[in-house]
Amino acid sequence: MHHTSVLLSEPARRFYTGYTADLRKRLAEHRQGRVRWTASRQSLRLVYYEACLSPEDALRRERFLKSGKGKRYLRNRRAAHFSSVGRNKLERH
Repeated sequence: MHHTSVLLSEPARRFYTGYTADLRKRLAEHRQGRVRWTASRQSLRLVYYEACLSPEDALRRERFLKSGKGKRYLRNRRAAHFSSVGRNKLERH
């Protein structure tokens, strides 16, 4: 199984999109600073991922998510998620 993932660098509010065969191992590498793009960025959070059957599919999906249409797709997915969470969220007073 291969994965396409999107990480968010909290302080910089920047996204990193990539693909991997082992998502847990790749996340650990990012958090340990062993990936050049994310080494200087701390507080990484996995905000989205998809499972793909082949590395070709994962790479194709990564390319799409980095495109203008793909960025709009992710923005709409995040907006839909947060609007549904907002309606069902318990609030503290």
